Amino acid sequence: MILYNVTTSLDPSIADEWVSYMREHHMAEVVGTGCFIRSQLLRLLNEEDNGITYAAQYYSVSLDQLEAYQQHFAPELLAEMDKKFTGKYHSFRTVLEVVE
Repeated sequence: MILYNVTTSLDPSIADEWVSYMREHHMAEVVGTGCFIRSQLLRLLNEEDNGITYAAQYYSVSLDQLEAYQQHFAPELLAEMDKKFTGKYHSFRTVLEVVE
């Protein structure tokens, strides 16, 4: 199992709107690509500098499925996110293998 983690730091002015967008649209669209079997959204509790940071996690059964997502679906979904929240967030991505 592969865990695709997207950690995002937000401008506080968009936090509520961003969370709603993630929960009501974006995460369902990502899972809806068929490349992932489930997702979850977590808020970091040990934030620094009064920041607001979330981790969106997506579970895939194989690295091939993650790569298919990154190649075929991610550019359009990221463009939608950028259009809605331009300059108000910063994300970085990690890929992990679930051991247990």
